[in-house]
Amino acid sequence: MTPTAFNSISRWSGALGVCAIIAVIRPAHADPRAVVELFTSQGCSSCPPADRLVGELAKDPSVIALSMPVDYWDYLGWKDTLADSRFSARQKAYSRARGDRNLYTPQMIVNGSAQVIGSDRTAIDGAIKTTGKADGVMSLPVTMTLSGKLLNVSVDASKVSTAMGHGEVWLCSVSRAVPISIGRGENRGREITYYNVVRSLVKVGDWNGGSGSWTIPLESISHDGVDAAVVYVQDGNRDKPGAMLGAAMTELR
Repeated sequence: MTPTAFNSISRWSGALGVCAIIAVIRPAHADPRAVVELFTSQGCSSCPPADRLVGELAKDPSVIALSMPVDYWDYLGWKDTLADSRFSARQKAYSRARGDRNLYTPQMIVNGSAQVIGSDRTAIDGAIKTTGKADGVMSLPVTMTLSGKLLNVSVDASKVSTAMGHGEVWLCSVSRAVPISIGRGENRGREITYYNVVRSLVKVGDWNGGSGSWTIPLESISHDGVDAAVVYVQDGNRDKPGAMLGAAMTELR
């Protein structure tokens, strides 16, 4: 499903205040090999197979699979209850970074660089292998831990043999499984479960090639339905995102 045009897209505002940390209490999943982002919509009849596939990918501890519902299909008769214009902006930024106009649902972005049809498991597996061979991709050790009401993020650049430049550190609050009954539009009458749905996306700080640590108050990302968090370090910036350099995920409940 391919949009003909985008409406005005809002941008993120501001970065979280950060400070140095020392304590490490509860480790997250270690050394993922891929971050995959599905751009999907409740109003897209071709999306449910891709939505199910995210649930399957989420069972693999070496893959961080995320759903980012977009809002540009809302005019078709059903307003996506999970959509966020910021996800539409992120998908458009990826297209701009690639230098194409390839925007559709379900679209999967693999490790910040390759784009494939989100329901094509063979293509996704192939893209994970191909992007994993690129210099620096998912090679930066990232950890995320809970300590009381604080979420601690650490990047250990000392374990990286060559400098990879710079990037940005982003934190996602995630709902692991969200069942939705769809009343109108192309999927009317269906109940679809969306997996690892991103509910907020906040810039934690900039990464300039060295080791670093940040602390985020849990209350800043915790709200009803949020039960996990993902942090990733990505080359480039919000307007022109590049390769995923490292990531981690942890349960919040």
